[in-house]
Amino acid sequence: MAMGRRMVHRDSRAPQIRVNHRIRVPEVRVVLDDGSQLGVMSTSDALKAAEERGLDLVEVNPKSSPPVCKILDFGKYKYEEKKRASDAKRKQTVVELKEVKLRPKTDDHDLNVKVRAAKRFLEGGNKVKFTVRFRGREITHPERAEMQLNWLFQQLEEIANVEQRAQMEGRTMSLILSPKPAVLQRLASDRARRESMAPQPGEKGAAGAHSDEAEHEEEELHEADDDDDDDDDDDDDAGDADAPEES
Repeated sequence: MAMGRRMVHRDSRAPQIRVNHRIRVPEVRVVLDDGSQLGVMSTSDALKAAEERGLDLVEVNPKSSPPVCKILDFGKYKYEEKKRASDAKRKQTVVELKEVKLRPKTDDHDLNVKVRAAKRFLEGGNKVKFTVRFRGREITHPERAEMQLNWLFQQLEEIANVEQRAQMEGRTMSLILSPKPAVLQRLASDRARRESMAPQPGEKGAAGAHSDEAEHEEEELHEADDDDDDDDDDDDDAGDADAPEES
């Protein structure tokens, strides 16, 4: 029986930069590292020009006709490219969706804890999803959850916009808020200021104090969630007690 052709898995990495003798086109347009141009010349002459300067011939625009090459220090070029990519990644804002859970009977104290946590999430540039979970007969009174969600938004409307209005999802009702553009602009400005003022080693400062405060609020939020979970257990126990025995 004839054997089928074996599948060859090709390397999907990005195209490698061609340098020096790996440049095989007959002619190239040559640019010096300072931006001045030597013009179009044969690739062999371009290589000689690079060697005379103790530098490399690097193809920077292979799609041009003819391809554009620069005469430069390739080691330094790779280092600067890597540094630029690292800086861009570090400055990139990553938006996360933070979920804050509650119950229709969550008390005022726990609601205030959840507001503070949501405010911190929003001021950090993240979105917030409030999720109200229904148990048992609570599902017959969704207006209670809607009132809670409206109240939560009112506490945060100075810094948040409604991205998704309150709506039912199975046995939950959810509301998604996103930070206002002014919050994101302030966040970017603060990040730039922190980068320009590098902290001293071992110095805690305001950032450390803010971190301690955030950790305290996180603990309060978990405690509020635990209280809701305890209420869930109580409801389940009550439901078990009311259930008729099977004959």
